[in-house]
Amino acid sequence: MIDTKTADRRKLTYTSLDDVLADVEKIVAADKAGKLRCTGNWTAGQAMGHVAAWMNYPYDGFPIGKPPFFIRWILKFLKGKYLREGMSAGVRIPKVDNGTFATDKLSTDEGAARLRKSLARMKGKEVAKFDSPAFGKMSDQERLALNLRHAELHLSFLHP
Repeated sequence: MIDTKTADRRKLTYTSLDDVLADVEKIVAADKAGKLRCTGNWTAGQAMGHVAAWMNYPYDGFPIGKPPFFIRWILKFLKGKYLREGMSAGVRIPKVDNGTFATDKLSTDEGAARLRKSLARMKGKEVAKFDSPAFGKMSDQERLALNLRHAELHLSFLHP
């Protein structure tokens, strides 16, 4: 298992969902050309499928309930940092297999298809029905920023 805190990663800064989509297309093209390098513990399909699933949870429901109050209190103070600066690699949700949800082994094409669909859904301004278990109610702008930072984290391990 690779230590993702020290793994070689790309420095990504997405400012829009279109930026993510453009990177997805580069990743898919590099994979098809046999030039994609993955430096994390997941395949490209897994990483994209994971980002897609978390992008969908506000619409479809989260697979986890609220963390204990103390954890939510800490996360309240970290939310702004996460939205501005991004998320740390190697963080695991306690008592969850694989440390997170939606880590299915997918082909690059399947992961990309799921992420494209999720990006379109979010871009279409669908109303979120479920609040974040960790952060509670979030504005559309906050949800966008959180999803962009989450995509930066996971796609940074993929080098097209």
